[in-house]
Amino acid sequence: MTELLMDVPRILIAGDRSSSGKTTISTGVMSVLKDMGYKVQPFKVGLDFIDPGYHTEVTGRFSRNLDGYLMPDSAVREVFSHATEGADIAVIEGVRGLFEGLEATSDIGSTAQVAKLLDCPVIFVINARSITRSAAALVSGYSSFDPDVKIAGVILNNIGGGRHSEKARTAIETYTSIPVIGEIPRNDSMKISMRHLGLVPALEGRRRSADFDSNLKIIKNIIKEGVDIDRVVSIARSASPLARPQENIFKPRVPEYSPKIGVAMDEAFNFYYRDNLELLELSGAELVYFSPVNDRTLPQVDGLYIGGGYPELFGKELEDNSSMREAIKQASFDGVPIYAECGGLMYLTQEISTDVPGHGNYHMAEMGGGTFRMVGALPGRTLMGHKRVVSYNVGRFVMDNVIGKAGTSFIGHEFHHSEVVDLPDDTDFAIRLERGTGIKGELDGILVNNTMASYAHLHGVSYTGFAPSFVEFCGRVGK
Repeated sequence: MTELLMDVPRILIAGDRSSSGKTTISTGVMSVLKDMGYKVQPFKVGLDFIDPGYHTEVTGRFSRNLDGYLMPDSAVREVFSHATEGADIAVIEGVRGLFEGLEATSDIGSTAQVAKLLDCPVIFVINARSITRSAAALVSGYSSFDPDVKIAGVILNNIGGGRHSEKARTAIETYTSIPVIGEIPRNDSMKISMRHLGLVPALEGRRRSADFDSNLKIIKNIIKEGVDIDRVVSIARSASPLARPQENIFKPRVPEYSPKIGVAMDEAFNFYYRDNLELLELSGAELVYFSPVNDRTLPQVDGLYIGGGYPELFGKELEDNSSMREAIKQASFDGVPIYAECGGLMYLTQEISTDVPGHGNYHMAEMGGGTFRMVGALPGRTLMGHKRVVSYNVGRFVMDNVIGKAGTSFIGHEFHHSEVVDLPDDTDFAIRLERGTGIKGELDGILVNNTMASYAHLHGVSYTGFAPSFVEFCGRVGK
């Protein structure tokens, strides 16, 4: 039997560290390739919601996440195979430094792991500010650290001028066999606005910033001038064909009843994995998008999915939309299945308070102090605090809920600056964590009626029970 192959040109853009500039450079490279007529399929290593939004914005194709800790090797390959159908080239943006991962002595959860799983040539981005000959030492060290990771080209970022560029390039190409294929000048236009959880989401940027498109165009033009895109394509085409994996995850299912599931999507709530939404549809759901900020009424649906985001930055708007808050509270009271993650959890509590004394790293000029009424479907109130939680989490369900049965295990992650306080002693929790912070120690997933809300973010390719369980639950209740 002849083995089916994926012969997809592909590159992985990795950095020497966080804040090397790989997000803006990756987004710019994708944008230039799109302008050249390529169908570009974007990916992001790790559990990021915001970078994929920029990828999707400039390519017109949904960006997908690849994570070698959450996902088995076969699942990483299946996501890649599924997403690249019809694409001319794949561009994968790495996470943090090339070798940063879960452990100190393995590449699990790292950019390097994904590069090896997909036999993908790497374009290495160096923050070259104030270094020249040392850049050669960086390239030499990174390329020899793991010979199975194939660094095929270097992009120098934050170049101060012609002499800086010449010295760094000459050093790298003298002491290593790896070519410099791009030099990006020091330019504030190459910085996408930052926030306490990362970048400003693309959806919010488009709605709130008058110069959003012009900023993306500036980035694209800088990349067009500073990077040899023909060499990028040549490197991508040097990737060897991959065996096509059997499709086990992205298989359509025909449920007994196909429910309509409302998905909160606006400037306050937009942290969703594309795979989660697609898997809900493949499990038989019809997705109906609505805005807790802008819409006054809920659509007619059989269930609600309220993802993460920045509700703390839109506290006044969310409070002022009392008809939406009351509609969601009534839906919860009536037993409509509701699943909420992180920002969705915060929105479903009694209130969000951003008026906290001190100067923790969650404070931003754009976040005014105050306490804002929220939905009130759950007990407790949300406090924007000083702690910053960024972690994988490992847990299991200890109570049946809308996305799974008691005893089911999962690996997920959490990323937040808030905490839920003043919970009554009799609060029910659906999740017990072996690793992670949760809502109350090892407990996560507040359960009220058919509403379950947690700090844990789950990915439907890792926890494959998510989509079929939620769709089946919504269908059964909605009949």
